[in-house]
Amino acid sequence: MATPQLRRLGPSPAMAWVFLAPALLLLAAWMVYPIVYSVFRSFHDASGNTFVGLENYGAIFSDPATLTTIRNNIIWVVVAPLMVTVLGLIFAVLTERIRWATAFKLVLFMPMAVSLLAAGVIFRLVYEQDPDKGVANAIITTVQGVFSGDQGYPGARPRENDAAPAVLQGGAVVTKEQVRPGTPVLIPLVGLSPDAVAGFAAAQAPAAGPGLSGTIWIDTVRGGGGTVNQIDAQERGLAGVTVEAVEGDTVRATTRTEADGSFRFDELTSGSYGLRLPESNFTAAFGGLTWLGPTLITPAIIGAYIWVWAGFAMVLIAAGLSAIPRDALEAARIDGATEWQVFRKITVPLLSPVLLVVFVTMIINVLKVFDLVFIIAPGSVQPQANVVALEMWRVSFGGGGNQGMGSALAIFLLLLVLPFMAFNIRRFRRDER
Repeated sequence: MATPQLRRLGPSPAMAWVFLAPALLLLAAWMVYPIVYSVFRSFHDASGNTFVGLENYGAIFSDPATLTTIRNNIIWVVVAPLMVTVLGLIFAVLTERIRWATAFKLVLFMPMAVSLLAAGVIFRLVYEQDPDKGVANAIITTVQGVFSGDQGYPGARPRENDAAPAVLQGGAVVTKEQVRPGTPVLIPLVGLSPDAVAGFAAAQAPAAGPGLSGTIWIDTVRGGGGTVNQIDAQERGLAGVTVEAVEGDTVRATTRTEADGSFRFDELTSGSYGLRLPESNFTAAFGGLTWLGPTLITPAIIGAYIWVWAGFAMVLIAAGLSAIPRDALEAARIDGATEWQVFRKITVPLLSPVLLVVFVTMIINVLKVFDLVFIIAPGSVQPQANVVALEMWRVSFGGGGNQGMGSALAIFLLLLVLPFMAFNIRRFRRDER
């Protein structure tokens, strides 16, 4: 008697191939063909008519501008993924202990809803040099102003005539003659427009009292007039000016002017002194960091990247954290482990697979970063902030017109990404088993 033939359940393999065919065609059109053509094009010159072999690849490692992009990519790969992963881990652990954890996660994840182009525009404004426009420098200068009362008056100087009581000496203003306590010292300055000091307090002679005293003010009146070297009603005092009482080569006392420009050394009741206004009084006040300059541009862009991706890392790590057996954590605490020991010896090891996936995924992302660098970095410093992906576009389409070199950079970038993609795929397959 013949054994009945087993029938396959479900559709036949031929039907599966029919449904897979559109996806395979799109994959071939969008991935396989561009990669193959880029490899072919990378062996030709800018016109595409002359075969140059590996010349374009050699130029990648010999051109100073391209070497700068490789250096910047190394900085990105070392710094950005590590910072994103560490911050994501810290946020994920801390949000477990606060009441409004969901709201906190939502706020941190919100930048993911913003495109990198929009994020670049936002941070271009954040990093503006002018503290009145740039948030970063506004915060820095505000904090700096709390701990330092220095107020610079660049351009202020004494008059250059024989009647002026002070002269400019090596950047500092010093009195021509020695002064003694009991007689107020007037130090008039010029060089600032009346508009620049319009909001200042009116200059006043110091109140009567012991010690060495005086006034420092801008000796100009709007529209002209007034008495030279004398305090007029419309003239304004300079607040916060550092004044030093010097005896010989030794600074005996230091003080600052009040809002009306007056100052006093109560401890100096006898002797004769020279008064000196240090050069620091006449330098511009600290205006913040030059975030968009050649030195800080790469760290500034990395900061914007971290702002965008830290919430994404936090959500993934928090999902892994929720899967950790609580029994292990509670057992460690019962055995006397501190929270730091629980975090370092139990939480982090159990989260290591998730942390590794997040870290490798961030490496792949930073190797392809383009938008943030293109938008945030001004044209004058883009060579210092350049990365491989941006250089590939710039050489090919951004005015370079050399698609042979651009294709070589594209293949070079692909070769950089492939090992990390293979690592991630192998890791996923291992987890499935």
